[in-house]
Amino acid sequence: MPPVIAHLDIDAFYASVELLRRPELKGRPVVVGGSGPRAVVTTASYEARRSGVGSAMPMSRARRLCPEAVVIPPDFPAYREQSAVVMGLVRGAVDEVEVMGLDEAYLDLTGLLSPRASMRRLVTQIRAATGLDASVGIGPNKLVAKVASEAEKPQGFVVLTREQACVRFAGSPPRLVPGIGAKTAERLDELGITTLAALAKADPDVLTGAFGPRQGPWLAARARFEGSTHVEAVREAVSESRETTFDVDITVRDELEAQLHRLADQLCKGLQKHERAGRTIAIKVRLDDWTTVTRARTIAHATNEVEHVGQVALELLREYAPPRPVRLLGVRVASFGGTEEPAPEPVQLALPV
Repeated sequence: MPPVIAHLDIDAFYASVELLRRPELKGRPVVVGGSGPRAVVTTASYEARRSGVGSAMPMSRARRLCPEAVVIPPDFPAYREQSAVVMGLVRGAVDEVEVMGLDEAYLDLTGLLSPRASMRRLVTQIRAATGLDASVGIGPNKLVAKVASEAEKPQGFVVLTREQACVRFAGSPPRLVPGIGAKTAERLDELGITTLAALAKADPDVLTGAFGPRQGPWLAARARFEGSTHVEAVREAVSESRETTFDVDITVRDELEAQLHRLADQLCKGLQKHERAGRTIAIKVRLDDWTTVTRARTIAHATNEVEHVGQVALELLREYAPPRPVRLLGVRVASFGGTEEPAPEPVQLALPV
């Protein structure tokens, strides 16, 4: 029986929840995000998106692009509450569901008598129960379904075979496909590969020479819309972290260490709430020039106690001794269930702004 996979994505989820609570803002550009000097956009209504505002964009740029936008601080408890209702309906409609976040999920529709009708009923149920609209993509694998769900937002409903996806998106840039980021797209452009059709037909030796024996063939396969059909019903967390970007770069060691302890305390409270413990403790440090460094250490026994996590994180920070002002700081605990996670090499990675 051929696989049938759906991807369901709530349209502009955070902004849509806010509009339900503030109906007087309907039709106006709404941006959900922080207010600090380094705040970024969490999401934006489609009215704001038409001005070029997008997720993860610096809020300062969003305000320049759309000065009339209404900016609302995020309310994650409210988003989680609405998400629980949505995902309850999704799980009630289909047995095999892989939840990818608060607002999206993959559904295995294989074997259903009428997959399209089932998804249309589900979208109607979600709208009736929550007032939220969803876009749906249906295809033979997760990649086709994901790209299809994005193709006609908002309230999109797109069904494609793999071959149809190849034709429909042949002239699209490689970045359309999840997993192909800006740096990879830039390198492809340097090779003269600017569309998915060109990538699908690219010389394997050229791709292997530029990206290596694993990533090269993988890129070509993604351009051909070849993807996984496995829907993982339970996605177990393998790590949990807390991080923060400072409004002003930190140069004083005592202040940095105090921030580290605060993050470790927040992290451990979350771990204890979910009854998780891990053996690998890591820190993430981003300097003012965007150099990003990670350090990790695996200990003998799993822990979620702030005394242990904080002490190891502090030792890692002191061993690194940031040579420049610090822009971002994070703490992570991994290797849940006693499995060991390899520690990253102590190298510096220069990331683009």
